[in-house]
Amino acid sequence: MDKIEKIIWTDDGINSFEDIVRYISMDSEYYASNFAKKVLLSIETLKIFPRIGRVVPEYNNPNIREIIYQNYRIVYKLSDKAVYIVLIIHGAKNLPKII
Repeated sequence: MDKIEKIIWTDDGINSFEDIVRYISMDSEYYASNFAKKVLLSIETLKIFPRIGRVVPEYNNPNIREIIYQNYRIVYKLSDKAVYIVLIIHGAKNLPKII
């Protein structure tokens, strides 16, 4: 798979990201902003290296992958021309059966 054309956020992907940033901001606006920037930079890397993440063990599907940032799993799904950001979840939580 070559470079992809776009990154598409699912509703669950957007909502989970916003919830995490909101939660962090209750303690520190600075750390919430820094976290958000770093997650977005990690996701932008997927445009060039879409297969950089490991296959999510719970799903065992080569097109459902994840990258890790700090304690968070950024779950994404590959298609021919796009990466879909499916969910961002703390590593201590169980993944839902959303995919």
